Amino acid sequence: MADPHGFLTVEHRELPKRRPVPIRLMDYKEVYEAGDPEQLRRQASRCMDCGIPFCHQGCPLGNLIPEFNDAMYRGELPRAVELLHATNNFPEFTGRACPAPCENACVLGINQPAVTIKQVEVTIVDQGFEAGLIQPIIPERITGHTVAVIGSGPTGLAAAQQLTRAGHTVVVYERADRLGGLLRYGIPDFKLEKHHIDRRLDQMRAEGTRFKTSVEVGRDVTLESLRSSFDAVIVCTGATVPRDMPIPGRDLDGVEFAMDYLVPSNRDQAGDHRGPEADSSAFIDAAGKHVIIIGGGDTGADCLGTALRQKAASVTTLAIGAQPPAERSESDPWPTVPRVFEVQSSHEEGGTRKYLASTTRFVGDDTGRVSGIEVAETQFVDGRRIPTPGTEHVLEADLVLLALGFSGPESESFDLDVAETGAFTRDDSYASETPGVFVAGDAGRGQSLIVWGIAEGRAAAAEVDRFLTGSTRLPAPVQPTDEGFKC
Repeated sequence: MADPHGFLTVEHRELPKRRPVPIRLMDYKEVYEAGDPEQLRRQASRCMDCGIPFCHQGCPLGNLIPEFNDAMYRGELPRAVELLHATNNFPEFTGRACPAPCENACVLGINQPAVTIKQVEVTIVDQGFEAGLIQPIIPERITGHTVAVIGSGPTGLAAAQQLTRAGHTVVVYERADRLGGLLRYGIPDFKLEKHHIDRRLDQMRAEGTRFKTSVEVGRDVTLESLRSSFDAVIVCTGATVPRDMPIPGRDLDGVEFAMDYLVPSNRDQAGDHRGPEADSSAFIDAAGKHVIIIGGGDTGADCLGTALRQKAASVTTLAIGAQPPAERSESDPWPTVPRVFEVQSSHEEGGTRKYLASTTRFVGDDTGRVSGIEVAETQFVDGRRIPTPGTEHVLEADLVLLALGFSGPESESFDLDVAETGAFTRDDSYASETPGVFVAGDAGRGQSLIVWGIAEGRAAAAEVDRFLTGSTRLPAPVQPTDEGFKC
């Protein structure tokens, strides 16, 4: 236990300051200022090293949270780096873009604000890189077995790194022109600057993992051909089919899926849409427009922050449900994930949030472009959320972004069975019905969190290693049927 009296003397959460809103709206850099080492040490001291650390169960990776908190309190960075990487391949990603289910499960959260676990995590990995403590781990032997990983998101990268370190020859196939999947093109730079991805990819290349970009299964190569060329294949394509809103006016210009907005914006930050020969046809600019975002989750917040940086005239986020309470309700007892009102950095920057808003139709002008949306007040009938007749009104909109989540993977190019949920089927060992083909991450679980993707990548790697060699020493933190604490 770092400090037996820490949780008694330090009762409040402390986080690094966010850069002033007017300044950070001028760029896409990460919003946080440099942290104070003493502040972090104080927060690490609050960890109680519980007899049953529920944070271990809250995190699907099973991160050794009390242990690395103790190491950081004592100033033992090398030990903290080792403890953190014992369970998590990419803490720089989860430390920035994870909603921290470990903090929801923190025992201190029963009667105090939870330990700032996520901030301790990202500080360890950032300081570890700066100190040169995070180096390639070269496999001691090469097994002669080959594995193809389809998709370079967090799941695919985790599986690839684990299998490479086990001595297998791994090739990662990515259909985009750059590696990283959702991390690269789905998350704006103000939440995750892309040099963090590149730094980790350099480590993986040095370890022996091979990468092939701009290769799409079904267009450039088939799953069957990969299966015949490799000893095993892991499908880690994610859940990329967006949920739609099939209501009148959906076909109007200016009604777009969130990812059709965010991906070109991320490409623009990488320089793709600049210069005299650049193709900017896919880029959607919110400048001067009245933007409405339907969906109040992380993706909606990413759209909000992006639209504000593009200098939208106004941005309104609509949620069909009621505004959550500021604190846990009795129906959300610890350690379940509480449904509370969340203020992300993007919400601090501007925009309006409306609740109990049921969209009934999109309104267009004479040119076939969206000019507004008709919204009614939500009512609850027999457990269903439906519009209340007579409450309809029109909100002005030049651009509507649908941030409603994802229904499953793009399955057309894969000759794999699909469950009723829309995800690929797999058994308890992550194996599909096709021998030698495994499914991990959102492609099999459905839309989930980055931390679950990494956990499944690690677990699927263990099963593939067992399939290839008959046994494995790789850790398997989760089963395909595991679920986290829920509301």
